[in-house]
Amino acid sequence: MILVVCALPAELRFLTKRDGIEIAAAGVGPVEAAIATTAALARQRYSAVVNAGIGGAFRERAKVGDAVLVTAETLADFGLEGGAPLELPGGATLVDRQAADEGLVGRCVPLGLRHGTGITVSSVTTTDATAARLAARYDADIESMEGFSVLRAAAVARVPALQIRGVSNYVGSRAHAEWDFTAGARAAGAALDAILERLVS
Repeated sequence: MILVVCALPAELRFLTKRDGIEIAAAGVGPVEAAIATTAALARQRYSAVVNAGIGGAFRERAKVGDAVLVTAETLADFGLEGGAPLELPGGATLVDRQAADEGLVGRCVPLGLRHGTGITVSSVTTTDATAARLAARYDADIESMEGFSVLRAAAVARVPALQIRGVSNYVGSRAHAEWDFTAGARAAGAALDAILERLVS
């Protein structure tokens, strides 16, 4: 059984229904995604977790309507402002980056999907200034609100996971974001169909 985690059911409305897949609609944002994924993994053992849905692309990294297989995700703006190291008692460290499972990514290589990295934010970027700051600091391709949380929850539970995003908009000014939810959802659904075909077989 494979667990597919999305924020909203509408993001996967183009996904073909099939046996062996359980879909969890977590709700929007990193906290909801972490809670829903952890709860599902505590109830049942899955062979893999796939986080899927729409996301924003940083300009020149992907286009609206593209699908991007996200190979690593960073929790943006976590820790000290500006990104300086944060010293914690007892040698504790902050975890702000999580890679997708290399084995799962490798099985998807024949699909020819665009690969990229992502950042997870708590608020959708709506200004070009913030987009430029995030692009400079993280060098990411995709912005989402759940990716890190799902990958991290799966990693802690020792279940292999990956993430697929259909691009619905460009990160930055709302006036020039070219929002197209349907294009993003269609891309996510088609890519996820192809991924599940490989993972279930």
